[in-house]
Amino acid sequence: MNRVVTCSETKQRYSDHPERFDSWTQVLCKESVCGRCYWEVEWSGKDVFISVSYKEISRKGRGNECGFGRNSQSWSLQCSSSSVSFWHSDIKTVIKDPSSSRIGVYVDHSAGTLSFYSVSDTMRLLHRVHTTFTQPLYTGVYVWQYNSTVRLCDPN
Repeated sequence: MNRVVTCSETKQRYSDHPERFDSWTQVLCKESVCGRCYWEVEWSGKDVFISVSYKEISRKGRGNECGFGRNSQSWSLQCSSSSVSFWHSDIKTVIKDPSSSRIGVYVDHSAGTLSFYSVSDTMRLLHRVHTTFTQPLYTGVYVWQYNSTVRLCDPN
């Protein structure tokens, strides 16, 4: 199972596929997040987006309809060394607290809760959303800068 996403300057040739994003440097997991679910990722580099999305998000083109957090189909936490922001429907919410390089994500689908945590020796809530999820959710990652990496951590 692939658990690491890295943005590289090296062009890689992939055949066209309807589930592949053709312009945004992002990926969506194949399996949905069901019920209550918690996972952690570790990130490094300059700019990464840790996201959840509906499967029906657009994947072809450069418009906001394809970008995690830039539309009503997805929710995204943007992490960089100097700042953290939450994105949904192309609205950016700046988070005052810095994050660690490890982020926890908790989803309670039926309760409509999505929470992002900074994880180090302790867990600190960065942002929480209360909404109504109308479709299954999928974990997504957008790596915007070269040499940025996101790794899905092994469950403990």
